Amino acid sequence: MKELKKLPGIGEKTAEKLVEAGYDNLMAIAASSIGEICDAIGVGEGTAEKIIESARQAIDMGFDTADIIYEKRKQIGKITTGSKNLDNLLGGGVETGAITEAHGAYGSSKSQLAFQLSVNVQLPKEKGGLEGKALFVDTENTFRPERIEQMAKALSLDTKETLKNIFVARAYNSDHQILLVEKAKDILKEKNIKLLVIDSLTSLFRSDYSGRGELAPRQQKLNRHLHEL
Repeated sequence: MKELKKLPGIGEKTAEKLVEAGYDNLMAIAASSIGEICDAIGVGEGTAEKIIESARQAIDMGFDTADIIYEKRKQIGKITTGSKNLDNLLGGGVETGAITEAHGAYGSSKSQLAFQLSVNVQLPKEKGGLEGKALFVDTENTFRPERIEQMAKALSLDTKETLKNIFVARAYNSDHQILLVEKAKDILKEKNIKLLVIDSLTSLFRSDYSGRGELAPRQQKLNRHLHEL
């Protein structure tokens, strides 16, 4: 909250309201719309516009030259999916520093892909991994350690160590899911987490906000959650 208080025109009370509404970092504010800020903390459009503009200036949301972007791209890690064809479609694998969404019908192996990535991220870099660990947020009670064990054996990995390197939390509603992601910040570097999986990202939001009249608040809440990720 300290960085929010430093913004011009934002006092302690406004900063507290922003944090309570889920806007606890500059990027979340900078990427929001005027309407979202107005609804979240009950201010006028003029005030919301100033808050957003202050956040954008603070994080220097401007243009970079292509060579700078090229150098930044070199730092991106990629995790193999285990499928050469899918890796090629993804440009070499699942990228770090980005959100990759797997979309498909029920039973189309989305969870299996999540399991495989949680194992593959532990591989050496020369084998398509990042020598890191995974954090898995399970929203549908579909995480199966038995399947992880099978995948680890197929890659000749120590099954016990592979399971120890995957941190799993069960989310029971959308607020709990958001809280788990916020708490994840504390262990990402401490535990060498290189992959964060949410399976599934939207299911709890759909069940918590099921009516047509709740579509707008659901999308606003989901939008803030995505910015947090």
